[in-house]
Amino acid sequence: MSSTGTRVTGGRRTIVAMAVVAVVCLAAGLLLSRLIISPGQAAANAAPPTAGPITVPVESRVIANEVVLRGDVGYDDPVDLAMETGDLGGPAVVTGQVKEVGATVDAAAVVLEVTGRPVIALPGDLPTYRTLRTGVSGPDVQQLKAALRAVGIDGGDPAGATYDATAAAGVRALYQKVGYEPPTGGPETQEAVEAAQEGVTAAQAQVASAEAALTAAARATGGASVAELDGAVRIAEAQVAYLAEQCSRPAAPPDPQAAPEMSVADCTPPGRVRADAELHSARAARAAADVAPDTSAERQGVRAAKDQLTAARERLTEAQSAALTPLPATEIVYLPSLPRRVDAVSVERGGIVQGKFMSVSGATVQITASASRADAELMTPGTAGVISIDGTDAPVTVAEVTDAEATEADAAAGTEAKPATSDRRRVVFTVGELTPEQLTALEGTNVRVRVPVSSTDSEVLAVPLAALTAGPGGESRVEVSGDGTSRLVEVTTGLAASGYVEITASEEPLEAGDLVVVGVSPTDEETAEPGTDPDETPEEDA
Repeated sequence: MSSTGTRVTGGRRTIVAMAVVAVVCLAAGLLLSRLIISPGQAAANAAPPTAGPITVPVESRVIANEVVLRGDVGYDDPVDLAMETGDLGGPAVVTGQVKEVGATVDAAAVVLEVTGRPVIALPGDLPTYRTLRTGVSGPDVQQLKAALRAVGIDGGDPAGATYDATAAAGVRALYQKVGYEPPTGGPETQEAVEAAQEGVTAAQAQVASAEAALTAAARATGGASVAELDGAVRIAEAQVAYLAEQCSRPAAPPDPQAAPEMSVADCTPPGRVRADAELHSARAARAAADVAPDTSAERQGVRAAKDQLTAARERLTEAQSAALTPLPATEIVYLPSLPRRVDAVSVERGGIVQGKFMSVSGATVQITASASRADAELMTPGTAGVISIDGTDAPVTVAEVTDAEATEADAAAGTEAKPATSDRRRVVFTVGELTPEQLTALEGTNVRVRVPVSSTDSEVLAVPLAALTAGPGGESRVEVSGDGTSRLVEVTTGLAASGYVEITASEEPLEAGDLVVVGVSPTDEETAEPGTDPDETPEEDA
């Protein structure tokens, strides 16, 4: 029994193994049937699809036309600062007040110290070309007065073109504002003022002396005063009256107690004549005192002294004018607008200024790009755009569009713009308000600027530009496909951008989703290699 059971079990195992082998062979055959392709089937699979139209749906979308530019980030209106050094009489050694890059230069600020003296920044368009002193006139004087007024200092009416005492006082106030001693004309001018003042003092003394001499001459009466002369007249009159009275009385005995001269009246004719002569003489002397003396010489002396005083005062005025505070050309620089940002400094403390010493620009960030003439004509000042800063969009605005060939020197000199001669234009953008982090990330970079120049503002019907064809009269058409047929529909187009065109009107109603033909799939002839017959079966397929 056991041997018979063993034979039965072995037979079953053989049957199972054969079944498994059969299944595996069947699966392998099916797999190989898929992998092995007959030459005929391979040729059929390699044949191009049957030619037919390529369609796309009509879309509802916003169409926006934008100009994309690359631009360099900087600051507006860059200017190189230079100073006059010819009047220094030696090297222009930098002694302090050197601004750092990124610092701000305000109006009436010291941008540099050279040989211990300040270089002050003021608003103005004219460059410094001479030292301003009393009596100098010109537009640079008017610019100075306007600049002083702009910083709150009275330098006189800007309409006045002469550097006068008011302007000099304004310059002194400017130097006091920045913390430096005002400039002077040097020790020679001060010595001239002192000498002129002494001359005025001496002339005043001469006038006083001449006037005193004239007063004395006018009062001259021969050595006696008017009061003395009046007294002499009264005495002489009393003597005559006394004689008249005494001589009319009878003679009396002599009085031993009487004064000798009066004891006996001299009634003799000679005595009375003598008394009358003395009275006449006293009266004549008194009358002579009433006649004005000749003071012509003294008056001439007074006039000469006063003329000398006038001349001395004129010399003093001239000396004082020469000593009024000047404005040295070496101590001032003008900038078209302030405040400014320091972009670069080419000097350091202890160095020598040679030519430009600093570059500054406006406080406004700007982007300078180059555009084709066609693109530039789409961008006018005020056109808005956008840039990306670390993934965040920031607004920009077109500030100006100029000929790319224009130079900064022409702009600084105010040269009238010339007609553009190239196909490139210079486009300057101002940047909107930025955070300090954005400003830091943006400085000195080259950015991509997108400027929408036209837009439908809302969704409109649009088709690809490839869907448009021209009719016999030049009208625009699209081929609408549906239900196995197609038809040409005349359309009116609007804005085109980014490969799409707006459909503003159509001969037949169009809706989003309608299919329009944009091309035709290639035929066998179009896909066949040159020199082969598409209907010929390749030898390897035979």
